Amino acid sequence: MPRSFDLSRSAPRIGEASDVPLAGTRAQSVQRLQIGIGGVVLMVLLVGLASLIQDRTREVDAASVPGAAPTTEPTVAPTQQDPLVDAGVVPDLPNAPAPTQSPAVVPEQGPQDAPPPQQ
Repeated sequence: MPRSFDLSRSAPRIGEASDVPLAGTRAQSVQRLQIGIGGVVLMVLLVGLASLIQDRTREVDAASVPGAAPTTEPTVAPTQQDPLVDAGVVPDLPNAPAPTQSPAVVPEQGPQDAPPPQQ
């Protein structure tokens, strides 16, 4: 028989028990207890699973080779590579010596090749 509030009655007095218990029925209390315990067990399982995964990754990292070893012997690479020459956009020119730059002309000294000014 479901319990309901009877509006025709007056409010319960201080020492008098109410008709509807605050905790609900016994079945509702057991259901809340089951859900609470199930939630705690689920959290423990999730934390345990995360710990297991973390331990396995540490073991794999410790057992793995720190760096991949090259499978071929290293060869000496050309000193200068030009991507435009490699793509065939410009022709491959022989290495010409770098042009030398003459020293800058300072106004106080004048040009190096010019004769001294006449007075």
